[in-house]
Amino acid sequence: MKKIAIVQSNYIPWKGYFDLINLVDEFILYDDMQYTRRDWRNRNKIYTKDGIKWLTIPVNVKGKYLQSIRSIEIADKNWAAKHWSSITHNYSKASFYKNYSELFEELYLDCNENFLSLINHRFILFINQLLGIKTKIRWSYEFDLVEGQSERLLSICKQSNATVYLSGPAAKDYLNEDLFCQEGVKIEWINYSGYPEYKQMYSPFEHGVSIIDLIFNTGNNAKNYLKSF
Repeated sequence: MKKIAIVQSNYIPWKGYFDLINLVDEFILYDDMQYTRRDWRNRNKIYTKDGIKWLTIPVNVKGKYLQSIRSIEIADKNWAAKHWSSITHNYSKASFYKNYSELFEELYLDCNENFLSLINHRFILFINQLLGIKTKIRWSYEFDLVEGQSERLLSICKQSNATVYLSGPAAKDYLNEDLFCQEGVKIEWINYSGYPEYKQMYSPFEHGVSIIDLIFNTGNNAKNYLKSF
């Protein structure tokens, strides 16, 4: 049995994204999809004393937003220094900030990528390494991409010899499960509910923030607050 997931790349994603990666044999970054504004591709949330704050990578979006995610270029070369400054300001007193600050500082300040996909890929690989996630990461452009929403995902599954496709619950609105079943590919749905709370710096507790909140607040115990371990 081979299990895969196919998802657009996100910037410093939340913990559920890394559970999805850890639950499959291959994780395919679906960055041939159309870029969507005000989404998770180029931004995520951190928790501050003033509440939730968005960290957003400024990007160049042309025309009527028909660009693929992997064609999106960065609009401000100083984004990484600005984000690191904001993270430092808000997490410097977190319990495990000092354990990881040098690693994250290097990750940010040495990031010279011009394309959003490559930035997201860099950060995802780094956090996977911190968490001990060994799942193989691939790109959707490595496959022949056919037309049709369900048809394309199914085709990627078959080209990668997957027998199980793990998906987020939002896809229940459009995935053709019968089509997958006819081709011998089982669809499974990840459950994002029931995560345990951990000691955050502020209250009330907020699950939907970047994984860096979990890492800076729990350190090596971060795995205990993910469900896939």
